[in-house]
Amino acid sequence: MAIYVRSVRLMCEPGTRNARLIRNVLDSLMTTQTIRFLQHGVVREVGDAPVTRTVLQHLRETQQCTGTKEGCAEGDCGACTVVVGELDARGQVALKAVNACIQFLPTLDGRALFTVEDLRAADGGLHPVQQAMVDCHGSQCGFCTPGFVMSMWALYENQPADAGLPTRDEINTALSGNLCRCTGYRPIVDAAQKMFDYPRAAFDREALKASLQGIRRTEGFKYGALGATFHAPATLAEFARLRAAHPNARILAGSTDLGLWVTKQFRDLGDVLFIGNVDELKTIAHDAQSLTIGAAASLEDAYAALAADYPELAELWTRFASLPIRNAGTLGGNVANGSPIGDSMPALIALDAQVVLQHADKTRTLPLDAFYLGYQKTALAAGEFVAAIRVPRPSADLRFRTYKVSKRYDQDISAVCAAFAVRLSGSRVTGARIAFGGMAATPKRAPAAEAALIDREWGEASVREAMAALDADFQPLTDMRASSAYRSKVARNVLWRFYLETRGDAPLALFDVNAFAFEARENGSLTELP
Repeated sequence: MAIYVRSVRLMCEPGTRNARLIRNVLDSLMTTQTIRFLQHGVVREVGDAPVTRTVLQHLRETQQCTGTKEGCAEGDCGACTVVVGELDARGQVALKAVNACIQFLPTLDGRALFTVEDLRAADGGLHPVQQAMVDCHGSQCGFCTPGFVMSMWALYENQPADAGLPTRDEINTALSGNLCRCTGYRPIVDAAQKMFDYPRAAFDREALKASLQGIRRTEGFKYGALGATFHAPATLAEFARLRAAHPNARILAGSTDLGLWVTKQFRDLGDVLFIGNVDELKTIAHDAQSLTIGAAASLEDAYAALAADYPELAELWTRFASLPIRNAGTLGGNVANGSPIGDSMPALIALDAQVVLQHADKTRTLPLDAFYLGYQKTALAAGEFVAAIRVPRPSADLRFRTYKVSKRYDQDISAVCAAFAVRLSGSRVTGARIAFGGMAATPKRAPAAEAALIDREWGEASVREAMAALDADFQPLTDMRASSAYRSKVARNVLWRFYLETRGDAPLALFDVNAFAFEARENGSLTELP
């Protein structure tokens, strides 16, 4: 093979047509490793799949495992839900429901894949999750059922034996990424409660842990096919080196954005640099001044840490996409993406978060509101990457809220996402940071509205002036989600609501939108939220 490769290289002189593609293919042949993962209790190895082949495509088209369905191919419907098992930072098994339709096959290396076929008992009997779906009449056409079953199985296996049954809120969160058009959610929620009534199905976590340890790579993973290379370094130093050496490579985290570039836009990503194996970038730490969240920390873990400091973020946490998306996506990816409708950024900007950028072995820190330069344009230099997000710890003088307004309660893109942080000395405003998503080409502060509040009494007069000043801060566009006039009105109204909830005299009680939505779903009266 080496002699053949060298011979073909001689034909690939600079300027030769397709020389770059041929050279990349040859480099891949000489350096590639196989994708190695656990499935159905055995180690699978794949060496001929494109770098951007999805897990769903591999399951259905290569393995003929057609229990997992394809619906939207963008991570919205949940028909493709599978569970991925991996070793966490403590060396323990973590099971996470994810969307197979947007996960690239090389990301499975060193992990375990579970599909609906894995739930069948040795005697062919149904798993308690499946039996509960049958007994509660939770399946009609059946197309969405495998995805629901896998989301429920993840909940089933992740529920500690001594923790009791999951709450209704926890069940709704687990099912937030799955859509049903036949039976509706009531019988499926019933099944999620009833599945714990049957004799417990055996699942050997220790055996899985040992198997994962057996295929875990201590060094980086490199996979090449059809002229593209998938780099998966295991250390921060190696990731930084590769990023500096390959500034045009696409950084991949949870595939929740890049996955759609492939499945919807049919784009060629070229070389890919995967951040998901760098444990150093998954760390979440805090000191007296700040909470530091590594860029590769999942959205679910990041929001759990943020909500511990700022309970006001709890609703936004559960309404950010769905659990499978939050399991896969990262806060660093959401920030680096720079989408004007990314729900994380307004809250982080209002809290005066900083973004830590790294190039090779050098780092620099920017205020997050200075990171965005234009529509999907950031201050990242060539070869630089987001390493962490740093958020100040809460203080007693801070009043903070976030509000998300969208057409659908769960898993919907915001028409407007607002965040308000006001510092009070008595009843006087000493500082104000107001940020919006969906109102401009970037997540953006509202300087005129902030100026109308600072050094004023936190009262109706100053807030009314700030509401009017928002028209100077934003001229939102009209699109399928909302009109410009609607967005402007919503922006003013959520600022007023923030004042009503934080005023010193008879503050408005926090509206429990979660309780309202869950109750409305149960009795079938959910048409729109107030």
